[in-house]
Amino acid sequence: MNLKMKERIIFHIDVNNAFLSWTAVLLLKQGYKKDIRKIPAIIAGSESNRHGIVLAKSPVAKKFGIKTAETIYQAKKKCPRVEIYPPNHGWYYQKSKELFDYLSQYSPLLEKFSIDECFLDMTGTNYLYKDYYQLAVKIKEEVKEKFGFTVNVGIGNNKLCAKMASDFEKPDKVHTLLKNEIEQKLWPLDVGDLFMVGKRTKEELNKLGIYTIKDLAFANEKVLERNFKNQAKYLKEASLGIDNTKVEPRSSKTTSISTSETLSHDYTDEEKIKDILFRQTEDVTRELRKQKQYAKTVAVIYKNKDFQGYSAQAKLPHQTNSTKEIYKLVIEIFNKSYKKDPIRLIGVRLADLSETKERQLTLFEENNEEEQKEEEIQKTIDDINQKFGKSIVAPASLKIIGEPKSKRNLKK
Repeated sequence: MNLKMKERIIFHIDVNNAFLSWTAVLLLKQGYKKDIRKIPAIIAGSESNRHGIVLAKSPVAKKFGIKTAETIYQAKKKCPRVEIYPPNHGWYYQKSKELFDYLSQYSPLLEKFSIDECFLDMTGTNYLYKDYYQLAVKIKEEVKEKFGFTVNVGIGNNKLCAKMASDFEKPDKVHTLLKNEIEQKLWPLDVGDLFMVGKRTKEELNKLGIYTIKDLAFANEKVLERNFKNQAKYLKEASLGIDNTKVEPRSSKTTSISTSETLSHDYTDEEKIKDILFRQTEDVTRELRKQKQYAKTVAVIYKNKDFQGYSAQAKLPHQTNSTKEIYKLVIEIFNKSYKKDPIRLIGVRLADLSETKERQLTLFEENNEEEQKEEEIQKTIDDINQKFGKSIVAPASLKIIGEPKSKRNLKK
């Protein structure tokens, strides 16, 4: 690649079919005879507790028409012999950490975008790496050899283009989308392929006669503003390959910890959204305890199907790093702030972090003893997750927080 020394160079690394691939790696490590990536297989919740939704599918299952987010029942109708495996979020967290630790050797500027993808800012490292394309190939091959799963690497002059490039063709590929490639590689794509353009936005763009990203690039800005308001600026700039956002790594001691997930489709089912929030709360509180910090403020972050973002936050009565306490507040915030609109992105953020836990002494000493006992249990769970990478079943008192009262009564 002919790249100017002063040009920004961003890598986007994305694990191919992360949940299914990571589950396959674990099963093979445990002596399982099948590689579930090569058979009709899905990662899904339990059919018995209303969470039987396909989270990931093998390439073979995809050929039968099985789709992410449909029910196990629907998947079985398409392929009766499909094999079902439960998710293991503790193991996924461990694989994610191992991958990001490995990638950080290439640049200190690493931003985690989700559990299975990140950005690397390689700008100014040309004296170390003469050919960025070959470096990306090297990273891709080393990940496959070292960890047993594959990744795609996208290379661009900004985060948007690197992200788009990594999605061009999968799996196990390296792609570029540089400034001089926008017209050739980006513009011919369907407008729905542009990052963060959902089904509803695509339909509205199509009504305006905009079908490709090139159409969007040449669209009248005033027409876009009239129809898409705040989203118009993003749509126009993205269609031109413009993105000035920085790669922002998380320091070892931070003022906030957050995680968010861009969903595969628009979510409206509150039970499913709460399941995602539960997993995200586990992730951020685990990181909080790892850093030996405590949070005071909790926020829930949303982006709806029209890319309109909003958030809501509340303060805890005292600093804590308890998954139970923080998840309870997450659900309270969600119940008050969710606007009942289709959600495309959801996230949890912890702020006002400190290294000390300040709280008033309670008159009921047994509450303090109970809290200390819970901290010891949580530490044990963290230690087991760290050592074995297995997902621990949460106490019923924790998971039940996000369930409706009618469902809770069934458990009594």
